[in-house]
Amino acid sequence: MSKKAGEHHKKAQEHHSYAARHHGEAAKHHEAGQHEKAAHYAHLARAHAIHARVYSEEATKAHHEEHGDKP
Repeated sequence: MSKKAGEHHKKAQEHHSYAARHHGEAAKHHEAGQHEKAAHYAHLARAHAIHARVYSEEATKAHHEEHGDKP
């Protein structure tokens, strides 16, 4: 795997971890009836999920560029 693709995979994993943590916070606040806080953490989770997807796509693109094939 190229260094570039590997870095993108690590970033994707990092953002998935952040998303999971924020989903946990959202659940905790929702169960406590703190819906504004729950919505805030849910929004953060969604943003990290989007970033993770972008990094995953960049990793795939870097892999294909390195190996000369098309996605």
